[in-house]
Amino acid sequence: MKTCGCAKCKPVAKHILLTGRPGCGKTTVIRSVVQELTRRGVRVFGFWTDEIREKGRRVGFSIELVSGEKAIMAHENFSGGPRVSRYCVDVAAVDRLAAAELERAAAAARCVVCVDEIGKMELCSQRFHEALAKLLDSGAVVAAAIIQAPHPHADRIKERPDVELLRVTAENRASLPALLVDRLINQMR
Repeated sequence: MKTCGCAKCKPVAKHILLTGRPGCGKTTVIRSVVQELTRRGVRVFGFWTDEIREKGRRVGFSIELVSGEKAIMAHENFSGGPRVSRYCVDVAAVDRLAAAELERAAAAARCVVCVDEIGKMELCSQRFHEALAKLLDSGAVVAAAIIQAPHPHADRIKERPDVELLRVTAENRASLPALLVDRLINQMR
């Protein structure tokens, strides 16, 4: 962990994890951070997830890379994979997009990786687990949304000494993107 150099300051965590209730704005914060980092010319890897709605009803989730590549990650009409709630997860899609993106970022090392999210669906993939572990140990700096509810794999990530956990609330979500962008850029130095 880095410090500001001041003897009074505690170490600054390398990675920042955003948590909070569903719908609190974690995805919006991550997207804003990606947009601003890209505008500033920072090399950014990552992905976000979106709800798939039909006739106003949520039926699944898509995953989209910062580069624009997209796939359906989970759907209520899928079968044959692990289930999270009423959705069946396409682990191959998680591997092909999310895990592969984390692997590319770990190999690139000096970059920022923005992930929305480290959640139950993504954690169905063993390749995703392994890629995330390598990424957190690489030279990359990570800002990620992570599930708030207890989960064995997510809890281990939250407990890493190089991670700071920030709770997203209605009161702080508008100010978080600017704070995160500055912190992430400083961590790359």
